[in-house]
Amino acid sequence: MNAKVIAALRKIEREYRVNILYAAESGSRAWGFESKDSDYDVRFIYRHPLKWYISIDDKSDVIEYPMQNQLDVRGWDIRKALTLYKKSNPPLYEWLISPIVYVERGDFAPKLRAFMATYYRPTASIYHYLHMAKGNYRQYLQGSVVWVKKYFYVLRPIFACMWIEQYGIQPPMEFIKMLERLSLDDNVKGEVQRLYERKKSGEELDKERKIAGINDFLDEKIQYFEKYAKEIKPELGTKADSSLLDRILYETVNS
Repeated sequence: MNAKVIAALRKIEREYRVNILYAAESGSRAWGFESKDSDYDVRFIYRHPLKWYISIDDKSDVIEYPMQNQLDVRGWDIRKALTLYKKSNPPLYEWLISPIVYVERGDFAPKLRAFMATYYRPTASIYHYLHMAKGNYRQYLQGSVVWVKKYFYVLRPIFACMWIEQYGIQPPMEFIKMLERLSLDDNVKGEVQRLYERKKSGEELDKERKIAGINDFLDEKIQYFEKYAKEIKPELGTKADSSLLDRILYETVNS
């Protein structure tokens, strides 16, 4: 499948006349709990030739390739990506630390990884992950019978919130890394570990009776982080200016 991903990215480069600087997996395959039929959620950052940027006209800064053969491929222009990077955009930060990288050209991505601590804002991440957890919890995990596989889509963002509180940095993409390093009640950790092992074994987790211990844990954490998000100080990243990112943009587009 990796060859198909690379072929799709090369086709995009030809059709749109762009140069892809970085491409990585962003979904369940990068999180470590994909199913057999999971899509490949490929996200990339690209640049146009220099003359494209010297224009007074508004131009599209997104490429969304038609979904086909399990490939969900989308990308952002470098200027859009850097604008969102300065705002500590959580999805973009996840792309940059993905364990599955398809393309990495030059020093563009390494530079952004190196300056993450300068621009990282815990508040932006907390609100992003909390919103994700609440939406999935409300939609899939209510009632006595639930979509068991959806536990991961609530646990992962809640673990991300816990990681930010505990370490103050961008959480890792991989679910298992957070499970192993976070401080969790032994009973909760055991329940989650058993569920994770079932998922990794290839078992399709469909509708079953809810896991009361995990639901109680999620209820408690969602309420906790709703309060926590309002109280934490957004001091990190707020003083970072654009000059560094302007230089990266210029050097990358002009190279």
